[in-house]
Amino acid sequence: MYRSNVLVCGGTGCTSSNSEQIIEKLNEEIKAVGLDKEVNVIRTGCFGLCALGPIMVVYPEGAFYSRVTADDVKEIVDEHLLKGRIVKRLLYQETVVDDNTTKSLNETKFYAKQMRIALRNCGVINPELIDEYIAQDGYAALGKVLTEMTPQEVIDLMLASGLRGRGGAGFPTGLKWKFAAANKADQKYACCNADEGDPGAFMDRSVLEGDPHSVLEAMAIAGYAIGASQGYIYIRAEYPIAVKRLQIAIDQAREYGLLGKNIFDSGFDFDIDIRLGAGAFVCGEETALMTSIEGKRGEPRVRPPFPALKGLFGKPTVLNNVETYANIPQIILKGADWFRSIGTEKSPGTKVFALGGKITNTGLVEVPMGTTLREVVEDIGGGVPGGHTFKAAQTGGPSGGCIPAKLIDTPIDYDNLIAIGSMMGSGGLIVMDETTCMVDIAKFFLEFTVDESCGKCTPCRVGTKRLLEILNKITSGNGTLEDIDKMEELCYYIKENSLCGLGQTAPNPVLSTLKYYRDEYEAHVVEHRCPAGACKALTNYTIEADKCKGCTLCARNCPVGAISGAVKQLHVIDTNKCIKCGVCAEKCKFGAVVKK
Repeated sequence: MYRSNVLVCGGTGCTSSNSEQIIEKLNEEIKAVGLDKEVNVIRTGCFGLCALGPIMVVYPEGAFYSRVTADDVKEIVDEHLLKGRIVKRLLYQETVVDDNTTKSLNETKFYAKQMRIALRNCGVINPELIDEYIAQDGYAALGKVLTEMTPQEVIDLMLASGLRGRGGAGFPTGLKWKFAAANKADQKYACCNADEGDPGAFMDRSVLEGDPHSVLEAMAIAGYAIGASQGYIYIRAEYPIAVKRLQIAIDQAREYGLLGKNIFDSGFDFDIDIRLGAGAFVCGEETALMTSIEGKRGEPRVRPPFPALKGLFGKPTVLNNVETYANIPQIILKGADWFRSIGTEKSPGTKVFALGGKITNTGLVEVPMGTTLREVVEDIGGGVPGGHTFKAAQTGGPSGGCIPAKLIDTPIDYDNLIAIGSMMGSGGLIVMDETTCMVDIAKFFLEFTVDESCGKCTPCRVGTKRLLEILNKITSGNGTLEDIDKMEELCYYIKENSLCGLGQTAPNPVLSTLKYYRDEYEAHVVEHRCPAGACKALTNYTIEADKCKGCTLCARNCPVGAISGAVKQLHVIDTNKCIKCGVCAEKCKFGAVVKK
């Protein structure tokens, strides 16, 4: 029995900030002072508060150290672990009470309004040790299902829970399972979509890195419910840590008899294999994903028939994403009524968001459905930094839309987001401030969609390129009012005629920004001005005479020699030479250089 447990984040974010080096140094220093029999170092998954990584938590005190470096390790070991004195300078400030006392993390603003179901074990257990998952009631749900419930009872429970798919569309999970179970076949499949392709999204990656067994257990439950004996996890190869931990988890589950033949002596056989994706966004679409697993080019198929009838290898298949699966063991153990008590009537449960952009607390959050955007941005996210103001939030990535500041009190659930022209998507939530150009944001997502289109259908392949051409024309100052109308008409054509969800939702960022920020489009076209000052072609830097002190700092730092003026005299910017890099504005100490 260890007297202290030191948890260090081993998720991708903290790993990129050298948390592995911190773990190595910890073990070395602990051994050097003779505490290796008393102190246990645990590599966990993501804690969520990525803005403050690398993160280390020491129990039983619950000291939450943030932005730890390898150079800090010796002090933590000597002071805290050896002498029992918390290193106050490294504590997450919201947890500080006095020199040797800290608040619980759940009392801090970032965690107080969260409720962790899908993320329940992330940052809590070592994801590479199956015994730690089992100690948290792991595989108890699978045992209950196989020894106490019929497949139909499992499906009925999922239907009663109201769990909707967390991959974006929000289709009822129980209904999907019901359809697949009803179709007779000699082979069926239960698949997991871990091809997380939205810019700024890392929810599924974090679950797989921090709690891979929860997904394996849920897939086995899905297999039992529909009569499948084989599962596949389709995950992008750009997630090396998640892939590694998934394979370790699969190997351990097989060793424990929790995957393979005759699980729990029930006569039920189920195994899981991993298939790596090459990073194509279109392979997040269910039929394209299955086509890719089959070894073919990842392109969507015409539906119907739907995968529940004819999916992977032409057999009945269910496909759910990582977050959906992560909820299922808890629903089995705690019941449908418990799950329905969380969230809203039509959107029960919680939702995981990857919070990014112009926000203080970038990271991973899980909140009950119905939590308002304001609570997520201001209370959990800590608001917009640098004295800037909240302008909009983009949900749903390239498939979603922008929520303007006037709708910041909108409760976040499937139906409310659709009603205001956005969508839940897989869970990316990008915050923007007044320096963000909404026309440029629409262009950013269109560039992504054009690049990721598989090219199979003309409305998506050609239509999105035409949309992007118009957006480029507008942001370069050459657009017309007719272009705006033409673009809007083209958006609806693409939505109505594209083959799959990628093309059908590709115009959403354009339509939502047109709906709420049409004045910005018109300013680009009529006034040849970008209100946010973000579009270079429509922006000029000038030096205000009443503020310029003639210090020459701007001229000395201009990379192209576009600024002239003598010492202690007004300086001038040659707009023909200026490349609009903004260095002059950054270097000016008097605020004389302004962007117009």
